[in-house]
Amino acid sequence: MNQGKAEANGPAGSGKRPEARVLLQHVYPKRLLSALMYRATRIRFSPWKYLQIHWFIRRFGVDMSAAEVQNPGAFKDFNSFFTRALKPGIRPLPEDARSLVSPGDGVLYDFGSIEDNALIQAKSHRYAVPLLLAEKGETAKCFDKGSYFTLYLAPKDYHRVHMPFGGVLKRMVYVPGTLFSVNPATAEGIPGLFARNERVICWFDTLAGQMAVVLVGAVFVGSIETVWHGEVTPAAAREVARWRYDPPVSTITLKRGAEMGRFNMGSTVVVLMDRRVAAWRSKLAPGTPVQMGQTLATFGPDVPDPSEKIDAAET
Repeated sequence: MNQGKAEANGPAGSGKRPEARVLLQHVYPKRLLSALMYRATRIRFSPWKYLQIHWFIRRFGVDMSAAEVQNPGAFKDFNSFFTRALKPGIRPLPEDARSLVSPGDGVLYDFGSIEDNALIQAKSHRYAVPLLLAEKGETAKCFDKGSYFTLYLAPKDYHRVHMPFGGVLKRMVYVPGTLFSVNPATAEGIPGLFARNERVICWFDTLAGQMAVVLVGAVFVGSIETVWHGEVTPAAAREVARWRYDPPVSTITLKRGAEMGRFNMGSTVVVLMDRRVAAWRSKLAPGTPVQMGQTLATFGPDVPDPSEKIDAAET
């Protein structure tokens, strides 16, 4: 775990020279491949979708027992299978309303306190919060001394993203970028990976302060969407786009554990809080597999109990 200026100790590797497959990502047509994937995963021709889905289940060992729909043949296309819903109630939330929970199923790359306005990506890499958020000035500094964690969603995982803490949506930012893979080897081999890839940044006001949920794109991620906007990527124009959600025109409140978005193919979620958590879950370490709704950390009594106080940030 990153405590203060601790060394990074994520699951990405041991700091060896980048593998050839990582270096090749600098030259192959990542955006073209992603566009082709977008189309291929939405073909409804039965033999094609059947071949895709069954190959994928066997190749990655997908566990369908937690899915609401378990019959692979029932999905209209591969993308519907990939973004499948879970059975209702299969991921119960913790009773402690001050708990910060995992927004999805995956593996923790790293977590801890934000120091010098930087996050740890992998053992040999730190990267700046302002670059990740595409912000300058005081806005870029608001998370310094706060808390963060990074969750990697592998191909076999559930790929809907849920709220780690309840909040009111304030704004959303689309940041164009490249489309490197976000697997552990690439995270170790490419500096500033999450601040270089295409991403969607969702800002919330919560009872624990400001929260940013960053949905990081990757090669073969056909699109990123949110429940309030629909598809954000692929974007019509590859330039920074910003949306504001101000009352009374728009008030979007999402409870802890509510679905907020999804990856149409897999990627990574970075969550930043401007308040330092009181305690991380015991025995939590980089490389730990987690599931949506599991407690990652707990805020102290200085944070109002969301179960008793429902105001600007209902949870």
